[in-house]
Amino acid sequence: MSLNLQTHKEHFTNPLYLESGRILEPYDIVYETYGELSSTGDNVVVIAHALTGSHHVAGVYDGDSKAGWWDALVGSGKAIDTDRFFVICSNVIGSCFGSTGPMSKMHPYDDSYRYKFPVTTIRDMVKAQRILFDRLGIHRVHAIIGGSMGGMQALQFAIHYPNFAKKTIALAATYATQPWAIAFNKIAQEAILKDPEFKNGYYKSKDIAKDGLSGMAVGRMAGHISFLSYHSMREKFGREYKRTDGLYELFGKFQVESYLEYNGYNFTKWFDPLSYLYITKAINIYDLARGFDSLQEALKRIRSELHLISFDSDMLFMPEEMREIADLLSSTKSTKVEYTNIKSNYGHDAFLVEIDKFEDQIREILEE
Repeated sequence: MSLNLQTHKEHFTNPLYLESGRILEPYDIVYETYGELSSTGDNVVVIAHALTGSHHVAGVYDGDSKAGWWDALVGSGKAIDTDRFFVICSNVIGSCFGSTGPMSKMHPYDDSYRYKFPVTTIRDMVKAQRILFDRLGIHRVHAIIGGSMGGMQALQFAIHYPNFAKKTIALAATYATQPWAIAFNKIAQEAILKDPEFKNGYYKSKDIAKDGLSGMAVGRMAGHISFLSYHSMREKFGREYKRTDGLYELFGKFQVESYLEYNGYNFTKWFDPLSYLYITKAINIYDLARGFDSLQEALKRIRSELHLISFDSDMLFMPEEMREIADLLSSTKSTKVEYTNIKSNYGHDAFLVEIDKFEDQIREILEE
């Protein structure tokens, strides 16, 4: 069977009322689908992407060599089997891969929003997706799944649209972003804002795509440290020195330094800095309990089966944060909840790189 990868864009003219009280109007959402929708429409699996992810989950575009970010998990015969399920993933509002974001044109003007773009929350991102699914005639799905910021979206779906998904699967997420994660985001934000080439938000996108942005690269390096772990760095790099650099040269590099440089500077050429600021803001203010008397009150709204997966070496969203959700839900007995803490040396990034550690569990959850 083929993956049947299809990319679409939907344009919305009705106002999107945001949590802040602001309005986004009009707006676009880009999304991708895989597999075939069943005649009864009961085989839909929604995937939500993380901070720098996009709607491109699996497969390879014509003329490109890089597969989608969860290609190892999604496809024919894989854990999220596109021979059986109709998979859909949309690019969140505020991002830079086709959905409306800070560099989009601000109707009816020809100028980009830039700082006039409203602060959007994870809940706003989910609301926009729910409107998209309604337009597509998708009112109830078999499952929704996501890791990191994608897991945040999955949990927001479960609380604010309790009858939408039969099963909710959140990996490497949390109930509210904690100071440790906010601190790493702060480094990235400050590094971007203080870079002269950022030009106070009035840069030209083509210049950033060509030359990158040093401040954003530095911030991304800090982010990469939080995504990995002590053990994964030690295993991956040890104290190996870059062979072309002399040990006693002032700017000679260890391999771990080269890795951070490569990933940091390469990243800035394909991800928009204003989108990075807006999305990290959304992550920082994410809190499932906002608008409720307590986290427990918020969680009581969940009606879908809830499957929580954490990774024991995750320093960004600690396993105990996911365990707290499970414990609170277990005490209410309002829905089925299953919590798994997976042993991994890869830190937060395990949900992207150690697919073999949880793919069988995902397959079982979906096929139950």
